[in-house]
Amino acid sequence: MAERRAVTITYLRQSQRPRRPVPAAPAKGAALLRAVRPPTHFYRYLYRLIGDPHNWVSRRLLSDGEIEAIIHDDDVHIYVLYIDGSPGGFCEFDNRSRNDIEIKFFGLAPERIGQGWGGFFLGHCLDLAWSLAPESVMLETCTLDHPAALPMYQRFGFEPFDVRTGEVELLAD
Repeated sequence: MAERRAVTITYLRQSQRPRRPVPAAPAKGAALLRAVRPPTHFYRYLYRLIGDPHNWVSRRLLSDGEIEAIIHDDDVHIYVLYIDGSPGGFCEFDNRSRNDIEIKFFGLAPERIGQGWGGFFLGHCLDLAWSLAPESVMLETCTLDHPAALPMYQRFGFEPFDVRTGEVELLAD
């Protein structure tokens, strides 16, 4: 039987474009690229690279066809932060509702955490999301995410609108 862990999930909303300037890159060698209709194997690589340390499981349970139906939709945007030519971060946001953009996944590669890349990457991703003129940008985070995630989102103007508790089944490889 798989291990289960109690979590607190915080749902956040940003109802206006941030007024603060997008943070500068903490070092040279950064590039932010949109992955348009990426191959499923590349998407799974990014998802696992960024998400495994935080027990992201939802997309691991989907078939390749189910993933492709999501990530090949023109209103699903996937951005990859490259640092010195290698993936250092991953962001996926969903604009299919046309009113609210939901950041489904956001994070950094483990070796890039704590180096200042989070604010740089989030600032640019928010700028890209707001360029689509939504009414709001939403995301959720939980206690399995990096402890700096929630405070960073709040520094960027996200405000909690709901908090729930639940249990997550931890997946083994």
